This record gives sequence, structure tokens and C-alpha cells, in this order.
Amino acid sequence: MLPSLSATLLRSAGVSLRRAAAPSVGAVRNLNLHEYQSSRIMAEGGVNVPFGIAATTVEGAVAAAAEIGDDEVVIKAQILAGGRGLGTFKSGLQGGVHIIKTSEVAEYAEKMLGGTLVTKQSGPEGKPVNTILLAKKMALAREFYFAIMMDRVSGGPLIIACSEGGTSIEDLAESSPEKIIKVPVNPVVGLTDTDIEQVIDGLNSSGDRTAAAGQIKALYDVFVNRDCSMVEVNPLAEDAEGNLLAADAKIGFDDNASFRQKDVFEQRDLSQEDPREVAAGKWDLNYIGLDGNIGCMVNGAGLAMSTMDIISLKGGSPANFLDVGGSATTEQVKAAFEVITSDSGVKAILVNIFGGIMKCDVIAQGIIEASRELNLTVPVIVRLEGTNVELGKKLLEESGLKLITADDLEDAAVKAVAAI
Repeated sequence: MLPSLSATLLRSAGVSLRRAAAPSVGAVRNLNLHEYQSSRIMAEGGVNVPFGIAATTVEGAVAAAAEIGDDEVVIKAQILAGGRGLGTFKSGLQGGVHIIKTSEVAEYAEKMLGGTLVTKQSGPEGKPVNTILLAKKMALAREFYFAIMMDRVSGGPLIIACSEGGTSIEDLAESSPEKIIKVPVNPVVGLTDTDIEQVIDGLNSSGDRTAAAGQIKALYDVFVNRDCSMVEVNPLAEDAEGNLLAADAKIGFDDNASFRQKDVFEQRDLSQEDPREVAAGKWDLNYIGLDGNIGCMVNGAGLAMSTMDIISLKGGSPANFLDVGGSATTEQVKAAFEVITSDSGVKAILVNIFGGIMKCDVIAQGIIEASRELNLTVPVIVRLEGTNVELGKKLLEESGLKLITADDLEDAAVKAVAAI
């Protein structure tokens, strides 16, 4: 997964994308950190970063600016979405990044903290700003783009660099893809001098090449040593002396690394995540909220995608993707219903289970218990097939609940649309 770089960028840069086989058991999630957190990790790894202090209160922001000690500072809203500089607060304030006088810090902190910033990547609902970063204003001569992420085609890390940065890399990929270079790194050999030289040439850095090489190497070491799925610096800047500086920082991690990066995963900011996805994650459920009105509970990512497709084909609109996996328990099924029904836009629920490892009677029991405990008022359409299907259907029939059963997936989709 590429949490901060669009597929458009990779396609335009000539990187082939393939749909990965989605997991059938367990959820795959990725942790993203705020800029101030990412900068701290980069600095610990030897990367040049501007001096900055995070603040969660107006008083803290004023104190941070005083510690920086300059007439002007950079104030940055901290949200887990790109495009902050061009974003808009719902209060009307334009931009989530400003260069301001130190005397204006209290005014801007008051406007930003507790607000909601809407950017190109946040979606129309925006993201809450609970933290701001006060950073030292740097005299930057040039701005580049730099990122490292995993590439399925080359089977290892891929460095993406561009001689232009500080703005939307997706837009640049559309207009001038030839300016973007990509350097695959052999994960066994590691980053070589040749790889580094290619990156420096692609950036067209004018400073000392040895110093630049040291910064590229430090960024790569952070990527490897911290089990990152992505390291993105936009802009990777060059000061008047030609020194490279990570003027912005964004790092992502695969949750498989949580057991050995405990200090990183303790920094997770749940306020930036969909609460439904957070709740689903506690039960190892794969959930993604959508904007439709038919809730879906399915076992298997492929079947879930097919279910969403046929709902759309029959004139409906899926409210979510939810894969309970191949070995869900009754408790997980009940939790899945809780997550689905927490969306006020859901007007019907379609349960589509093909029992292999998953047993239909377990699903049926979960449906019955959830219906009774949650006092469901929306229609529930159930299609069961596979292991213990007859027992599952019998349990549903004898439950006394007003459940709508379906013979096959098409029948289920038709009934779900008609039930709204």
C-alpha cells in the first residue's frame, strides 16, 4: 500500500501496479506518523531536519516560538493528509502552513488548534488539528521531492526522486513525468554508491555530493532500520550552502513491524482515523467505510469486492467493505454488526458467506445474537453457502427474527436494494 502517494504518480513514472491478493484472515493496516514525529525519527537517524517544537495548546505554541528565538517562524498544522499548505480550515482560514511573525503565533495557534483542515487528500470531511508544529524558518534555495517505498515489480525498495518539489507530486507526475526518476534497490545488496549517484543526478543537487550522499544513505537507513513501508520528504530542500535538509517528513509503517518498533506504534494518533476502522481493527476485521447505504459483511476480500460490485449493478450503493476473514468467531460477527450499524447511513445489511474454513452455523449464531443485542431495525439479508449451511439456515429459521434469506448472491443483492 502507498499511503501518501497516489497510483497516478507511479503510473506516470513508469512503475507498473498490480492488485495485491488481499488477505482472507486478519487485517492489514499501516501506521502513519505526523510530520513532527517523523522528523524526530529522521533526526535520530542522522537526517538533517529543521529545528521544531510540537505544541497542543496556544500557550505551548507561544513558548515554542520563544524557544526558537527568531522574528519569524513556520507554523504547521499536523494532520495525516498531504496538501496542508493548500488546504482550507472549515472556519475559513486558508492554508495549514504559514510563515508568520513570532508576535502572531498566539493568533494563528488559536485559529488552527481544534479546527478541521480540509485538503486534497483528507476528503471533504477533513482532519482534526490537535497538534501544531513550530519550526525554525530556513533559507531554502531549492526544493526537491524524495521518497522510498516498497515496489512489487522490483521486489524491493524503490527510491523516487524529482528535481522539483514542495508542491503536489501527483500533479507534476501528470504534467512532467520525465522529471521523475526511480531507482530500485536490491534488498539483499542494499543501497549502493551507484544507486546514490543516480538519485543525486536525478535531484540535480548543486551542493557537495559526498554530503548529499550521506543524507540519501541516512534516509535509506531509516527506511530499513525502522521497518518503514514509506519514507517521503516533500520538499527535500537545499540551503544556500548546498546542504540537503528534510523540510517536511512523512513516514509509514506496516503493522507487521509493531512487535519490534513498539516506540513507534505507541505514537499512533487515533483521532486521525475513521473510528469505525479503529473499532474493526480491535477485532481483526478488514473494514473500509464508503458512502453508500447497504452495509456488507462478507468472508474473503474477493467475495467482498464481488458483493459490492453486484450491489452496484443492481442499482444499490455499498456502505462499506468488510471482510470478517476465514475463521471469524461469533463475537467477531457481532462486532462486525456493531461497526456496520454505527454508520447512520446504513439502511440495509447484506451478509454474504461462503463457508469453507468459516462455518455457516457460526455466522448464523453471530447474526442472531447481534440482531437481538443490538435491536437491529434495518433489514438484514442473508445468503449462506458452504460448510454447515443447512444447520446455519435452520438456526436462522428457528430464531424468530425477521431476516430475509436469499438463495444466491444475485438474489441477495436484488433483495437488499429492494429492502431500502
